[in-house]
Amino acid sequence: MRELFFLNQYLVKYGKMMVWGILFVFLTNVFSASVPVLVRLGLDEALKQSLWITGQADSLASKVIFQTALAFGLGILLVAIVRGVCMYYMRQTLIVVSRKVEYDLKNRLYSKYQKLGEPFYRKHMTGDLLSRMSEDVSNVRMYIGPAIMYFANMIFTFVVVIYQMLQANASLTIWVLLPLPVLSYSIYQVSRRMNLGNKLIQEQLSQITASAQETFAGIRIIKSFGMESTFSTKFQAEGEEYKLRNMRLAKINALFFPMMLLLMGLSTLIVIYLGGKEVEKGAFTPGNLAEFVIYLNMLIWPVASLGWTTALVQKAAASQKRINEFLTAEEHQTEGGKPFELKQDITLDKVTFTYEGKLQPALREVSLKIRQGEIIGVTGRTGSGKSTLAQLLAAMYYASEDTNRILVDGVPMQNIDLQDFRRHLAYVPQDVFLFSETIRDNIAFGIETGEIADDELQKAVSAACLEKDIPQWLEGLNTMLGERGVSLSGGQKQRVALARALVKRAELYVLDDCLSALDAETERHIIDHLSQWLENSTAIIVAHRIAPLRMANRIVVLEDGAIIDVGTHEELLQRCEYYRNLNESQSAEFQ
Repeated sequence: MRELFFLNQYLVKYGKMMVWGILFVFLTNVFSASVPVLVRLGLDEALKQSLWITGQADSLASKVIFQTALAFGLGILLVAIVRGVCMYYMRQTLIVVSRKVEYDLKNRLYSKYQKLGEPFYRKHMTGDLLSRMSEDVSNVRMYIGPAIMYFANMIFTFVVVIYQMLQANASLTIWVLLPLPVLSYSIYQVSRRMNLGNKLIQEQLSQITASAQETFAGIRIIKSFGMESTFSTKFQAEGEEYKLRNMRLAKINALFFPMMLLLMGLSTLIVIYLGGKEVEKGAFTPGNLAEFVIYLNMLIWPVASLGWTTALVQKAAASQKRINEFLTAEEHQTEGGKPFELKQDITLDKVTFTYEGKLQPALREVSLKIRQGEIIGVTGRTGSGKSTLAQLLAAMYYASEDTNRILVDGVPMQNIDLQDFRRHLAYVPQDVFLFSETIRDNIAFGIETGEIADDELQKAVSAACLEKDIPQWLEGLNTMLGERGVSLSGGQKQRVALARALVKRAELYVLDDCLSALDAETERHIIDHLSQWLENSTAIIVAHRIAPLRMANRIVVLEDGAIIDVGTHEELLQRCEYYRNLNESQSAEFQ
């Protein structure tokens, strides 16, 4: 239950509705408990009248008994109507609160996801994130609503009904309640197994969701390699494990409910046997016996629902634990600190960075000064640390505490307001991502207002060399894209992403190999525009090809995470063997 203590803040937030809901639960039970009293009074009154009218005319006897039954029947009907009204408002408060908590919790989790940094998303699969937001939050809702409602109903039912039973016959009540300690111990033992079972089920459900999400995201690759059957077998195995875990839990439930009903049946037998003896002695009326049997039946459902409620609580506890793991994850701090202002330079002073879970650092004591308004090119072999350097400069990662020496005008990056920093940043990652919106909306994505002037849009489209592609699209720039821009080619995706960065008119551009999918002619056209577009901005351009690097003021060459040389294009041709070989291998493209 300690995991569920987190939800107390929501119970306080909606405390007024919860109090009203609990009050309606109590009133529902009060009116329910009055029905057996009316049955006892009606039955005893009918028996008295039947003795009084013995020897009278049959028509008179029938009339008197009918009037008595009608009077008490109407009383029971009235009580049932009032009870139904209370039950309606009971559900309209407690169940509505559960929906409100579900809404708040999903929004909170979604907001938390946005504040978590790149390292978090490297460790967790998308399917797992979705599972915790959907299935786990739904399980928690079942605790806030039905579980609390039925548990409160059980408590009030026991209090009201046992009080009434004690008033009628204390000794018989004690005999009837004897099986309850055995039932309580059984519930304790079973709930422990339920908790473990539900935890394993939720973990496996996350695995299934992640597997399905990965399959659908990579369906084109799966089809191209003819691996449908392999992935189907894998998914079937995951589903089989999920089924087995559910079956183990179902077996526990299958044992639990018959055991409860057996114990309640034993109590009914005790009532009939001992109550019958009391009636025989004259200490008990037939009405009392009927009242006791009804009371006992009123206890059966709350006790039977206890197992189901326990299962809901255990499932919610397991789910809330998984939710808390994410809610308590360390956030990538984005607010607070000094506003971003680049007047002089960005300095990297012996920056070393190692990805979590890796032994070898991706960057080793990288020292570099990027002056305001300067264009810096970055190149190197695959795995040399180019993208890592770009991500650090885009504040996607922080370097480790002891080596974090990334300074903006002398101010450490961690002391700068990252929200403000990113307002002045335009970042094009190596793995381009487009949203399932129109091309126009994707380009205007970086504009805070979401609106962009047609002339500004046209300039960015022209600079990204997208003009020749517009006639191919049915609705031009208003054409809707599929998931992740699936309807576009790789080169078109890169150019849309580049246009998205350009329209922002940022102070700092970080372009990570954003022209790799383009042909030489298109690349030259874009470079001509870029060199003009970036005149008043600071830019870091990561590239494998020489053409984009030529417009840089200086070029950084990385090897195994370290800088092996820095210079202009001409300087590197003279002294850097790697750069010279790279230039010679690509020189044919520029002849």
